[in-house]
Amino acid sequence: METATAAEKPCDFEAGNLCLDFSNTAEWHASAHPLESLNAYADLVSWSRAGGLMSDEEASALLVEAARQPEEAARILAKAIKLRETIYRIFSSLAQDEKPAATDLEELNTTLAQAMARARVVPLNGGFGWAWSREEPVLDKMLWPVARSAADLLTSDRLERVGQCADDRGCGWLFIDTSRNRSRQWCSMESCGNRAKAKRHYERSKRKDVG
Repeated sequence: METATAAEKPCDFEAGNLCLDFSNTAEWHASAHPLESLNAYADLVSWSRAGGLMSDEEASALLVEAARQPEEAARILAKAIKLRETIYRIFSSLAQDEKPAATDLEELNTTLAQAMARARVVPLNGGFGWAWSREEPVLDKMLWPVARSAADLLTSDRLERVGQCADDRGCGWLFIDTSRNRSRQWCSMESCGNRAKAKRHYERSKRKDVG
């Protein structure tokens, strides 16, 4: 996988679901040459902070711990990318009306089991809600809500609305299609959608010239 700097690939949280946002941290994911944005553990922390998965203080504590345990930080980064690719394959398959591989579901369940061991029921807004163990610092803590998000999406009625950018160059961007008739095809009309529109216009003009 090729690499992208933070300036080239800013954090994007517009897929409509956390686990899909995470899958989109590789650009041109369906192409022969995906562009990687998680090139260091610090990139993973930056993405997590931008997505509201941790506070500035928690992010700083993780970076300090990562500097103290560089080998463990590298292992967690590899684990994160493995989870991302698993999530991408699962939802990319479903977006194309195909069954995900059993091995990918097994991999997700392994990470989910580790994550849910850290889940807690706590008082919240006069009732109760889910929260995560606040043991500090745990270098893979940002993967817990991502795995939970994937499981929640797989078991929800929103699953049928998972879509994938139809760009023929291999954009591969995943999203929740909130259009009324589920007609969304592109990551955005400003990028891949606009290119497809221009391409169709060019082909129509070319056919007219030939005719």
